[in-house]
Amino acid sequence: MRRVVVTGIGMINALGLNREDSFEAIVEGKCGIKTISSFDISEFPVKIAAEITNFDPVSVMDAKEVKKADRFIQLGIKAAKEAMEDSEFFDSQGGLASSIDRERFGISSASGIGGLGNIEKNSVINFDKGPKRISPFFIPSALVNMLGGFISIDFSLKGPNLASVTACAAGTHGIIEAAKTIMLNQADRMLVVAAESAICGVGIGGFAAMKALCDRNDEPQFASCPFDAKRSGFVMGEGAAALVLEEYEMARARGAKIYAELIGFGESGDANHITAPAPEGEGAYRAMRNALKMANAKIDYINAHGTSTKYNDLYETLALKKAFNGDVPLVSSTKGQIGHCLGAAGGIEAVISIMAMQKGILPPTINQLQKDPECDLDYIPNIAREANINTIMSNSFGFGGTNGVVIFKKV
Repeated sequence: MRRVVVTGIGMINALGLNREDSFEAIVEGKCGIKTISSFDISEFPVKIAAEITNFDPVSVMDAKEVKKADRFIQLGIKAAKEAMEDSEFFDSQGGLASSIDRERFGISSASGIGGLGNIEKNSVINFDKGPKRISPFFIPSALVNMLGGFISIDFSLKGPNLASVTACAAGTHGIIEAAKTIMLNQADRMLVVAAESAICGVGIGGFAAMKALCDRNDEPQFASCPFDAKRSGFVMGEGAAALVLEEYEMARARGAKIYAELIGFGESGDANHITAPAPEGEGAYRAMRNALKMANAKIDYINAHGTSTKYNDLYETLALKKAFNGDVPLVSSTKGQIGHCLGAAGGIEAVISIMAMQKGILPPTINQLQKDPECDLDYIPNIAREANINTIMSNSFGFGGTNGVVIFKKV
């Protein structure tokens, strides 16, 4: 199969509106989790999240188009434009260069929930004012695959147009689907975009109702503490990431900057429970095992799923020990800083991991204050660590027992 490399990256989250600002804040150990400001939280048991508070969609979209696109699409467009500019596929007017074969350039989008904010808003309108007042833009703005739809139109990408909707593994599955498409010669280039913005009443209320969220409202900076003994639930985040994947020889021929090569991936299903991970991370282990077998390389760093929930962190630790026969590489989770961005998490964490490999500095797991004797790996506690990293692995596991793992190496 054909080799696949990364030639452009973009990212937006609660700590930065671009990849460089985000990564710098992450390695500095900053935290973007605060009291929610986007809606009235007075009646909610959970009042904290990692919101993006200073993003203007008009910076990346025509003002007339903003109302047609849910916030998750707006964030995805922001990350996609940064990645495409980084890969140098745009001409001087900001459009796709005429030399690019549009029919061989596709898009793989990903989101766990899609336009939840618009679903909430229009449901209220329907109940209060009747169906005739529902926005004609409601459905197109809420569908997950419209993330790819908007961007493919904007960039004139006429290759395969795919969408992954696999809960918190969606971003990673989006990368895998794009890679498969190139490997099987169905496209030469794929833009992967993973985006999520579910910080709204039904989003926070729904996850809180199932006791998945941390309610440490008085100390939001310490609420998300992956692998720590006091972890009590995840904190919702929002954001987006984009990666340009390209066939290796074509990237070399055009003199592209190559960040990394995707050398392995693995997928599995738990077949266990709609929300709880399989005991001892059995499903996660199989996804890692498959990725490691495909990559056939020594792993130097793992960006863990690390949600700050009791069972995910314990079972991921056990799965890592089994996958690496007890000799587990350095591990960290960045969700303590930018929250859990659900379907966007895998894309964001892949970008963070690739940047860590390029810059030689690994992000910390913040809020490591009280050790859990059952979570006893080196999670790079609290302070970033300089290291010579050649190969990284990124894990994503989702509700419904869906698991995805990707492995990248330097070229």
